[in-house]
Amino acid sequence: MSFGIGTNTEKANSGFVKGEQHEIACECWFTCSGKTTPIMIKIEDEDGEIRTIRQIQVHSQEKKQYAGIPSEEYDCTIVILGQQVPVRLIHYLTECRWVLNFR
Repeated sequence: MSFGIGTNTEKANSGFVKGEQHEIACECWFTCSGKTTPIMIKIEDEDGEIRTIRQIQVHSQEKKQYAGIPSEEYDCTIVILGQQVPVRLIHYLTECRWVLNFR
């Protein structure tokens, strides 16, 4: 019987994303070392209007796995209609998909 020595060698899983996810389009800047920085997002509001948000302040970036799916999570503050709103931008790497999660 094994007691787990060397049997669980996978990366830790961050579980599931809490809160409501909103699909977004994201424009990024890539450094020569491959680091990604979001510089602009587009999101559809309740009225069906596409909003462009250019005021994004990235506080931190962390690589995570949600339900085994590799992702990059950005802790940010964005400005919507003159108000600063704390959000998380999540980039699902294998799906090439971005979501916004209000905190």
